[in-house]
Amino acid sequence: MRRAIIFATHNTHKVEEVSAILSPLGVQIIGGDECNLPDVEETGKTFEENALIKALAGVKFLGRPVLAEDAGLSIEGLDGAPGVYSARFAQLHGGYPETFEYIAGALKDKSKKAYYTSVMVLAFSETEYYVFKGYMHGQMAESPSGTNGFGYDPMFIPDGFDMTLGNIDAETKNKISHRSKAIQQVYDFLATRE
Repeated sequence: MRRAIIFATHNTHKVEEVSAILSPLGVQIIGGDECNLPDVEETGKTFEENALIKALAGVKFLGRPVLAEDAGLSIEGLDGAPGVYSARFAQLHGGYPETFEYIAGALKDKSKKAYYTSVMVLAFSETEYYVFKGYMHGQMAESPSGTNGFGYDPMFIPDGFDMTLGNIDAETKNKISHRSKAIQQVYDFLATRE
């Protein structure tokens, strides 16, 4: 029997990534847009708190299982910023091209080490939920490169690669990304449930 899980996001790229990984289980991922899931204010101080806020709000609104994620990029040379504020950080600097310029300038003579975090919460009810975490380590490029992926991908070089995520194909990214590591844990968890 095909199971459906609502993914509390309006980002079609994220829906595609998660669907690709969970589809072999017969799980259908439905984005928030398809069920008119309203946005909720992310008031948490951590990725886990924000993912939990979104998941529990979704369960309360829809009365069915909801998967939610909060993710972001932490840069050592920026004292861990933008971190949990990654999306807002980009908006604050006028979008991604401008943000890339800001990061490149701010990291001159500073550590370019960075890592992505993905925290996913799968909620079946307001009292039954599970947390999954994935990380991808690497460093910031001196300038953006590539058009694959989204967000900060054109500026991030994963460990073991000599190119940014913007130049890495989706299939490879889905094997190494922070999101794929978190969603693989969701996959393993769902595979053990009837």
